[in-house]
Amino acid sequence: MSSNLDKIMKPKSIAVIGASTKEHTIGSDLMKRLQEYKFNGKIYPVNPKGGIIEGIQAYPTILDVPGEVDLAIIVVNAKFVLSTIDQCHEKGIKGLCIITAGFKETGAEGAELEKQLLSKVKEYGMRCVGPNCLGVVNTHPDIRMDGCFAESLPERGNIGFVSQSGALGGGILNILKDLNLGFAQFISIGNQADVNAETAMEYWENDDDVEQILLYMESIQNPANFRNLASRISKKKPILALKAGRSAAGASAASSHTGSLAGADKAANALLQQSGVIREYSLKNLFATAKVFANCPVPKGDRVAIITNSGGPGIMATDAVCEYGMQMAKISDSTKEKLRSFLPSAASVKNPIDMIASAPIEHYKQTLETVIADENVDMIMVIYLPFLGLKDIDVAKAVMEIKAQYPHKPVIGVFMTKNEFFTKLSDMDVNMPFFMYAEEAADGFNRLNQQRLWMERPQGKVPCYDVDKAKVEKIIKSALLEGRDQLTTLESIDVLQAYGIRACKYGLATNEEEVVTLGNSIGYPVVMKMTSKTTSHKTDVGGVRVNIQSEKQLRAEYQDLIAKLTEKGLIEGLEGVIIQEMVKGNREMVCGIATDPQYGPMMMFGLGGVFVEALKDVTFRIAPLTDQDAKEMVKSVKAYKLLQGARGTKPADMEQIEETLLRLSQLVNDFKFIDELDINPLLISEKTGEGIAVDGRIKVRLNEAKEALGCQCATACCH
Repeated sequence: MSSNLDKIMKPKSIAVIGASTKEHTIGSDLMKRLQEYKFNGKIYPVNPKGGIIEGIQAYPTILDVPGEVDLAIIVVNAKFVLSTIDQCHEKGIKGLCIITAGFKETGAEGAELEKQLLSKVKEYGMRCVGPNCLGVVNTHPDIRMDGCFAESLPERGNIGFVSQSGALGGGILNILKDLNLGFAQFISIGNQADVNAETAMEYWENDDDVEQILLYMESIQNPANFRNLASRISKKKPILALKAGRSAAGASAASSHTGSLAGADKAANALLQQSGVIREYSLKNLFATAKVFANCPVPKGDRVAIITNSGGPGIMATDAVCEYGMQMAKISDSTKEKLRSFLPSAASVKNPIDMIASAPIEHYKQTLETVIADENVDMIMVIYLPFLGLKDIDVAKAVMEIKAQYPHKPVIGVFMTKNEFFTKLSDMDVNMPFFMYAEEAADGFNRLNQQRLWMERPQGKVPCYDVDKAKVEKIIKSALLEGRDQLTTLESIDVLQAYGIRACKYGLATNEEEVVTLGNSIGYPVVMKMTSKTTSHKTDVGGVRVNIQSEKQLRAEYQDLIAKLTEKGLIEGLEGVIIQEMVKGNREMVCGIATDPQYGPMMMFGLGGVFVEALKDVTFRIAPLTDQDAKEMVKSVKAYKLLQGARGTKPADMEQIEETLLRLSQLVNDFKFIDELDINPLLISEKTGEGIAVDGRIKVRLNEAKEALGCQCATACCH
């Protein structure tokens, strides 16, 4: 399917429908850009008046064009777009790029027009970029298409860039030269009626001209499809994303900007993480990282060597490398010996290698050549500060000369010099990235290392456990028949146990004798919790009694609870009390499920108990989870150190905790209408290290659940 994009991205002929002789109109600028960039195919201007536009014969309609047309770039008024598409179909055109605005971004009427546009595109077997977009670019020498109306002509490079914002894409095309970056292809998707970020990623997956993919996104239309594609493609080439609409205010701006609803940022973050996409939070960082990937191979490991002519920046660079969790390379003895043979005695040959301020160009070349050959080194940072009349651009050329001989290792230059240096670089053909500060270089190495780890990461499987699905169905149905969307504590724990999640031993008692029988069979100490269909927060009404040590104490606590509830008028909804084994442990975790309206169920794991809201040490992933996702979730919270067994406590059973998350993921996959689920706390047993569900809360989406379980009931409660 995606190869149909060839008609748009690799056309042999282009018709500009709405071409114009009027200066500074889109129809005029498009014609100019196509010609200035020397498009390799035929250009056909279409304008009702005919005549000559930009020195080329224009035609009154697309049907009057004599030759075959691959791509129609449409810039006519929105009300004429549908009839123009009909004519394009009649002409046999399969590729459309609709620059025209006035569609779903304008409201209900525009949305209806866009719906009709898409159904025509599908019916006619076309592919369409836009509407409401800036256009498309392909810089390949065989094609040379600048089919957009940005002011500057594009720079050639190895990046495939998708932008959901046209103006932003245009701004970027204007500064590519200053950034020392170039595009292979650029697609401004606009309202993404047909072609979206996923279409572009899939199209570029096996295109050797595109070596890295950059995305500017305000929304992800189909999260499951995005995850599927991105996690496969990012194993072959880096995908960098700037996802806007992070704040609540930014998200509402996103919906009015391109008519797309932005999902919660936590969900977007989880999705990108699980897909191997490198997320950047600013354009500055996006292009800094793109510059690194444009000029550096993915390293073999995370061992960094630093070469400098000044001690201070070398130490700061070391700090930055270590803060990212990368290693300072251990320089081999033979490398040190070689370095000593030409560096002055005051120089340090330990890493960071300080050649001292008097280092001439020759020392830069020899040191880099010696260090790059060391097998203990994966990446190299070269720092230059201007001393003793040494010219920055000469040092850069010398370093690039050595880099050219050793293309298999990443080298990044840190040149703390005047801005003119970077301006000069933008006119040169560079083979390595240069930054002003060491922190930027360390950040670049970290991104390269992130890509390496992702490429080495096992694929991950979604396990399938043997569970009692029928029991859960029965529990939920009985709640639905009573018109409840919230399960009681008892029902929630029964659901967890049916899915093999370790919960406290427990039982339900409805009178004092049953309470005592249960307490005696579970064994003291026990916990007593009320379970009610009308009161969900038990602690507020004194409905939880802990550390009950004997039958006598149990009777007294039960009598007291009944008296208090009667006094407060809350006895009505009481189903009984749950008597539960009391698990000893002071490490409380939380895990659960929250549903995002756009991204679907999200799994949560982190530090629980009373700290969950205050410290927010939690991590999220989109369900379904793979075994790798579960592992990473457990490892990524700060509380992981507590789980490992800090201060002599028993290490937690990590595999069992991971399995708990995977079983929850299976539960929400089987019952897609579960809206919220909380296990708080998941108590880590001091005795066994297991994570034990002490309390559970499950809420479903009522109507969806009824439909899924075919729950029909005649009583008034089930409406």
